[in-house]
Amino acid sequence: MLRSVIVVTTTLVVLAASGCATDTDDATGDPAASTPSAASTNEERTTPPATPEPTLSATPEKDETVRDLSPDPEQQAALDERLRDAAWANDVPLARRLVSQGADVNAKDQTEQSAYLIATSEGHLDLLRLTLQNGAEVDDKDSWNGTGLIRAAERGHGLVVGELLRAGIDRDHVNRIGYQAIHEAIWLGEDTPSYATTVRVLAAGGVQLDHTSPSAGLTPLEMAAERSYPGLELILRTMTTTDRPHDPDATLLRAAEAGDPDTVAVALRAGADIEARDERDRTALLLASALDHVATAELLVAMGADPDALDDRHDTPWLVTGVTGSVAMLEALLPAHPDLTIRNRFGGLSPIPASERGHVDYVRRVVQTPVDLDHVNDLGWTAMLEAVILGDGGRRHQQIVQILLDAGADPTIPDSDGVTPLQHAQRRDHDRLASILRRHTP
Repeated sequence: MLRSVIVVTTTLVVLAASGCATDTDDATGDPAASTPSAASTNEERTTPPATPEPTLSATPEKDETVRDLSPDPEQQAALDERLRDAAWANDVPLARRLVSQGADVNAKDQTEQSAYLIATSEGHLDLLRLTLQNGAEVDDKDSWNGTGLIRAAERGHGLVVGELLRAGIDRDHVNRIGYQAIHEAIWLGEDTPSYATTVRVLAAGGVQLDHTSPSAGLTPLEMAAERSYPGLELILRTMTTTDRPHDPDATLLRAAEAGDPDTVAVALRAGADIEARDERDRTALLLASALDHVATAELLVAMGADPDALDDRHDTPWLVTGVTGSVAMLEALLPAHPDLTIRNRFGGLSPIPASERGHVDYVRRVVQTPVDLDHVNDLGWTAMLEAVILGDGGRRHQQIVQILLDAGADPTIPDSDGVTPLQHAQRRDHDRLASILRRHTP
């Protein structure tokens, strides 16, 4: 913990006998002080400072006062406990404030739980990122001598697993009961999509796949067969029997376009560049997003793929979700924190094509993000204007206009010719749309 030290500097001592003043140590205010300040700790002195001779006419020196502002042990313990409570509640804003006040992300309670370890087991991705940014000991162990990777794998938290792998955690640590992360994901997991993603992320991240658990006496593949998990068994069989691709980058792009997450994992394990591009500058994540291959996108996001990578048409993985209207893909990309301000080739943001195309569920979800609902594209249209001008006036576009209005979109913004959404609806005889807009237009 950094300690803040306030040093009250001494006054200058005027030497009446010599008629000159001698400066005291800038950092401590007292050349003979035994506790240097932070500013002078790392500085070496070649000669000691001169000590002024006492004189009756000298200005009396003030006593140096050093006050330590860091919490005492009891206060620190209380601060750390509050941080752990915030971690259990996944209250990231509170956790951020507590960390700024000096709470320790590695401080454990009597059960060996810390804010960092809690984030790993509970799947709190943003909280995990906060702890990693503030000195989390990535290879720290819990009461089972398990790492955060083992805890996350057991619970099927694929995104957390990917974050930890990219943070450099020990991939193959064996805990006290003889399991590695890959063993726990299978033996204590389930044959579900979240565990499928977790196993793929572990495999893509290079964990051992043929190690026999000392306690169970089984390899991961044998565990999947023993548990009767055909989905996980197929993933592991693919990973352990597929030959290493000669061109991992090309294999990655083909697999992403085909929606084959197992082969994507094989390519990444073989060293493929996750940001490799095809002839149209499309990355694997953009291909998966455009074709709505959600499982593939989830793997790529967990492995750190860029949601803002632009292709030759100025599309990004995030922007194309507004065209496809896929809420599942939107959800898959949000953990990567896409830049919601990047514009497509028409100068628009994702809600604009979604509103035009009548993607009701997508618009209902995207308005909950910080995206600008009043953004005007190069044609001079907002999402609301596109819903009115390019929509059919039917139920879907009525719902979209209502959703946009409820979310605070401005119905008075006109197009480049000064025509408002209400006026466009009236001109097109879209009476129900006009009625909805009229109720919200001054």
